[in-house]
Amino acid sequence: MESTNWENIIVGILAIGIVFWMWPGVKQTMAQSQQAEKDWPGFLIPLAAVALFIVFLIYMAAN
Repeated sequence: MESTNWENIIVGILAIGIVFWMWPGVKQTMAQSQQAEKDWPGFLIPLAAVALFIVFLIYMAAN
């Protein structure tokens, strides 16, 4: 089903409205994140584990 022009305009207006509605919270969160302690190992270790698990699944599926 194809949307019409007026439906696209309404969706665009709603999206812009949501961005403006959420912007104060996003701005405050970004300011707090710059002051927060950096925890790269807490981010990289789970990311590496997921990547290795995906490689393992691909390897198992290929054999």
